[in-house]
Amino acid sequence: MIKKIFLFNFFILLLLIPAFIISCSFNKSLLTEEIRADKISGTFSLILYNNPLSRDVENVAILDVENDQYTFEIFAPDFNYEVIPNLPAEKAIKQAERFIASHGSFKYAQISQIKDPMNYVIGYEFRPLYSASEFGFFDILDIDYRLKDKKVEVKIDLVPEVKRIFIYNDDIFTSSSQ
Repeated sequence: MIKKIFLFNFFILLLLIPAFIISCSFNKSLLTEEIRADKISGTFSLILYNNPLSRDVENVAILDVENDQYTFEIFAPDFNYEVIPNLPAEKAIKQAERFIASHGSFKYAQISQIKDPMNYVIGYEFRPLYSASEFGFFDILDIDYRLKDKKVEVKIDLVPEVKRIFIYNDDIFTSSSQ
């Protein structure tokens, strides 16, 4: 009897492991690779993300390649981002660079291509890098791209160390103004 139960459980386990591996592969984190802006061409939907609670340090621009099989979905309320469709590369790049440079501690843009699992470029990320003396880091953003079916789910957040700075400063501001 114990042998039958063991064999049954072992058989179930053999079925579940491949199912688990397959289900995890459909929600893959996508890779990014740094690139120069002059290498970008084509037509794009420009996604401009801003979290107003972060005082404009969380500004990110994403160029989504038009007419490919993927759509980018920002994991945030609709009022935190704007989508401008059908822009030629030159215009999209200028708007992206201007958008992310709005904070006083901005130093320069880091531009990366976003690739699908087959290594095709499906978009570009324009990420602001800041003065390290302001936040302790140049790169203060944690951005994750996950592929789910033909949708790229984008989650944008501050790195935990910088998030703590904002929370601490908000506490000081709140308590000193009362």
